[in-house]
Amino acid sequence: MNKKLLQPDSAPKRSTLKRFAWLSLGVAFLSILLKLAAYLLTGSVGLLSDALEGVVNIFGGLMALAMINLAEKPADDEHAFGHTKAEYFSSAVEGLLICIASVSIMYTAVERIINPQPVEQLGIGLAVSVAASLLNLGVALILARAARQHNSITLKANSQHLMTDVWTSLGVVVAVGMVSVTGWQILDPLIAIAVALNIIISGVRIIRESAQGLLDTAIPTDDLEAVAEIFKQAEEGIIFHALRSRMSGMRKFISFHVLVPGEWTVEKAHLYAETIESAIREKIRNVTVFTHIEPNNDPRSWHDIELDYHTPPEDASSTSDEQ
Repeated sequence: MNKKLLQPDSAPKRSTLKRFAWLSLGVAFLSILLKLAAYLLTGSVGLLSDALEGVVNIFGGLMALAMINLAEKPADDEHAFGHTKAEYFSSAVEGLLICIASVSIMYTAVERIINPQPVEQLGIGLAVSVAASLLNLGVALILARAARQHNSITLKANSQHLMTDVWTSLGVVVAVGMVSVTGWQILDPLIAIAVALNIIISGVRIIRESAQGLLDTAIPTDDLEAVAEIFKQAEEGIIFHALRSRMSGMRKFISFHVLVPGEWTVEKAHLYAETIESAIREKIRNVTVFTHIEPNNDPRSWHDIELDYHTPPEDASSTSDEQ
């Protein structure tokens, strides 16, 4: 392994993510105005369902902005690991709002089935709806790229929601077009119900991902494989165990024990651990690494592998003391 100490990547400033939240909010306001105009022009319940989801986009954007603002705050005495988990609350709330919007869409659609009404001025209405969808598509792609770059579950949830909105709009456009061609008015509310069911699936998925984050899910497999590769390059006689990891918003935490030869000095063991930590920070962005140095010739070094550590038996201590 390269013994040169590597400098960790500087974490991207959380304030830079606010511009994506503001972008999402701005487009959400413009999109809902366009979709409401399309509904008023046509009277289509499908287009109304599309507009109602736009309201959810606005609430989701406001929540995302608030949580990103909280997540960027530095660590303090009460939050020693930072505030990055705030993002999970944002995505969970957005997922819940999506489900609520879906219920309201289905309610409106069922009412339209019971009391059917004709749709009008389809050409203008569809054109306005398509324009709004193209705006959402552009922003969704921007947010998805930013979410991957900054590992932000808030931006990811926003992006997924907007993409759901795009597919929803496509379904509505198809439904309204079919009504125009066939004259079957019932197609409009039926497609709206199908759209609502699709939105619910998206909302549940977002909520599930947020719950996984709050349960301290391990970092991605690719990152764990990168750590394993670094361990493979270790000097002979060096052992690693008790590897644990967790995600907290964009921040990743990794901890493990480094077992070194007992004759090493504290300084030498410390420098070696620093080398390992720096190599990990070079491979993985936004990571905090904790290491624990132990002598590989002490039986007690193997007693704290498990998460719940108990004091080793006296015979292990005495054996170590005799050595």
